[in-house]
Order: sequence, then C-alpha cells, then structure tokens
Amino acid sequence: MSEKNRIIRLETKDDYRVVENLTRESFWNVYRPGCMEHYVLHCYRDDPAFVPELDFVMELNGELIGQVIYVRSEIDCDDGRTLPIMTFGPIGIAPAYKRQGYGKQLLDYSMEKAKEIGAGALAIIGNIDFYGKSGFVPAKNKGVRYVNDSEADYFLIKELKPGFLDGISGTYKDPDGYFVCERNPEGFEQFEATFPAKEKQKLPGQLC
Repeated sequence: MSEKNRIIRLETKDDYRVVENLTRESFWNVYRPGCMEHYVLHCYRDDPAFVPELDFVMELNGELIGQVIYVRSEIDCDDGRTLPIMTFGPIGIAPAYKRQGYGKQLLDYSMEKAKEIGAGALAIIGNIDFYGKSGFVPAKNKGVRYVNDSEADYFLIKELKPGFLDGISGTYKDPDGYFVCERNPEGFEQFEATFPAKEKQKLPGQLC
C-alpha cells in the first residue's frame, strides 16, 4: 500500500530493533511508568501464535513511524467448541505522528489483510472511542465475555466475516504471550537494559 510518501509493508528482520525502539517510545509512560510492550513484541516473533503475514510497519518519507502485529487467539464457547479468532498488538505510532490518523490507517489496512487470510473476527482490549471508528463494538453485545470481567466495556470485538459470531456465547482470555513480562521479569530487565535509559513517570490516567 502506498499513498504519496506513506507505505505499509511487512516487517523484515532488518527492522526489528528499529521497531522495538519505536514501540518503546510509543508506549513509554502511557499505561504504566515505563513500558513493557517492546519486550512483548520482541518475544512474540518466536511464538507459535504469531502471524508473520500480518506483521506490518508503516513508513513516511522513508522513516519508520508505525507497527502492528497479529496473534492467533480463541473463544472458549459455552457449548464446548473452541472458535479461532485473532487479536493484535502492540500497535504503535511514533510520538511525533500520533493523533494524525496514521494509527487508524495502519489498523484498517491490517484488518483487511487479516480478513483476506481468513480471520473471522478480532478481539482487543481498548478504547471504544478509537476502535469504534474501525467497526469494533463491546464484545458482550456479541455474546463474548472477557475472562476477568464479563461486563467489560473495554473488551471489544469486530466481525471480519458477517455473521461469524451469530449464536456464539463464550469466554475470551488474552493469549499467553502477552504475559511474558510477568513470567520472565529477569528477561525483561535484561532486554530493557539494552536500550538508552529513560525516566519512568507515574502520570494521571495510567492503568497501573
């Protein structure tokens, strides 16, 4: 995809460190003092649930300004079935380019590609004010509960195939790969030490 000087393409190994640093800058002090998303991204590339066909970066005038990865996930249905879906993230935009529409452009492009390779639905923990613009709705409206909070308004879902969730009642939990920092805090600290030092700040609006 190309529009003027903006390009969305698959990530390559040569991009890895730049993308990790971009992700770190994008999430630093947003949800917590510092961030862990760059380590999650780093580890996910070797996770069986990772979808390399949906590992995208965005460039503007040759500068890498955005990234998104997709991961296979599932809904545990009340009738005993397991319904395969996908989730995504981290999705990050370099701080200098936030709130300019690039995040939605990257998300919408990647979702179309996810549909093309057969994904039936996407689930995400996020802000409805942002994700609602791309067609996400509270998952509880589609019969899908979040494992830690069945009434969560922040647990969102989007059908990529119309009717894919018809008649579904079930529970969703985050893929294990998102908890790598909790499982391996030493590995995270060692990884974080390879980046330039940044000040961790406790700011209003952080989740933890």
